[in-house]
Order: sequence, then C-alpha cells, then structure tokens
Amino acid sequence: MKIAIVTGVLGGIGKESALQLCKNGYAVVGMDVIDATDLSAFEEYDFTYVKGDLSDPTSRKELVETATKKGSISALINVAGVAPKVRRDILEMTEESYDFVMGINTKGTLFLTQAVANEMIKQKQGGSIVNISSCSAYTSSTSRGEYCISKAGVSMITKLFADRLAGEGITVNEICPGIIATGMTATVKEKYDRLIEGGLVPLGRWGQPDDIAKAVVALCDGTFGYTTGQSFILDGGMHIRKL
Repeated sequence: MKIAIVTGVLGGIGKESALQLCKNGYAVVGMDVIDATDLSAFEEYDFTYVKGDLSDPTSRKELVETATKKGSISALINVAGVAPKVRRDILEMTEESYDFVMGINTKGTLFLTQAVANEMIKQKQGGSIVNISSCSAYTSSTSRGEYCISKAGVSMITKLFADRLAGEGITVNEICPGIIATGMTATVKEKYDRLIEGGLVPLGRWGQPDDIAKAVVALCDGTFGYTTGQSFILDGGMHIRKL
C-alpha cells in the first residue's frame, strides 16, 4: 500500500492533491487545523483525517504516527500554509505576525519533513517529498513580507533535504504556484482579476487547484524520478520577464 501524508488537506490545493493521490492508488492521511465537517469527497477512498496544527510538535507527531500505523510512508506533500492575518507594509510588520506565519509555513514544514524523512530512511524504500512553496518565494510583496520570507525558507528547506536524502533514494522537490483560486486568494479576488485581465499572467486565467495537484502526482509516481531539489514554477507564465 502506498501511503501519502498531505497537510492543509481541507484547503483548495491540499484537498485536490489528496483526491488525485487517492485516485492514483494512495492511502492518504491528511491533516488540517479545522474540524472536518464534510469528508464526503473521500468516502470511496482510503482516507484518514487528523485534526492538528502544523506548528505544534504534538500534532506533527500524531500525524506521523497515524500514517506509520497504516504502513510505510511513500510520500509527503507539505501544503499547509497561512498568510498574515492582516496585510501590513513591511515597515509596520509585527513580530507576532511574523512568528505566526513562519511557525506554520517554515518551521512546521521543516520539522514535519524531518520527522517523515527519518521514517522513510528507516523504511529503506525511498519516497517522494513535495513542498508547496509559492511564487512569493522569489516575488516581492511588501504588504506581506512575512509570507514571502516564509516561502523563500521553504525553497531552501527543499534544497537541504534534497541534498541530504538523495543517497537514501528519496526525492525532494517543490512546486511554486502562481495565482491559484483558493480560500487564501478569495479575499483579493478583484485585485487579481484586474491584474490577470491586464496581462500579468500570459495564459490569461487563474490557476486552479487541480493544476497543482496533477504536478504533485507526477512528482510522486516516478514520472520525475531523476529529479530532486528542483522548483517547478506553475504560474501561467507570470514569471516571464518581457519588454
């Protein structure tokens, strides 16, 4: 049985990634911070939900233990992430906001990856780790600097673990989504609608969670088995510099 852990599993990208993995034969153990009131989308699959906070060591431990009880962990998909509760100019960013965002996006991702990596090494069966970073890892947004910094940190986490785990047969890659239609971007939909209409995204549309989920599956199923430490930019061409 192939077992995948997915964090942020009730959000747009997390949920779609978990569903696509289920459809491709994985048993998924998913974690999110909220009560799971409706898991009907997963009712025909082998899916286990763990309520927990990625920034909390106890939650991370419970998640890993739940997965290992089912068998060997084949994949870890680090999706969970938060934006600042209030967008502020970087000159007014608070330490509280920085700690909140970094605690989940970077610290939580780092130490969950560490825990799962050690389990994979003990299993001696290789594995795949996929980190969902962001175009904000390399794009300045001065009204949410803590988010940009946190995602830049995820990029380095990817490289570090890719380097350390290559000899164990474990690949570690990241996906950098652009403007994706999720709950996180819903609050700024009008802003991004205008920017997309103005040509910011060459493909001319919002990205959808399944655009990311398809890449997640490909990075777990061996399609990119000779690739590690790589960043896959899925942003509709937004990163292209043009005159």
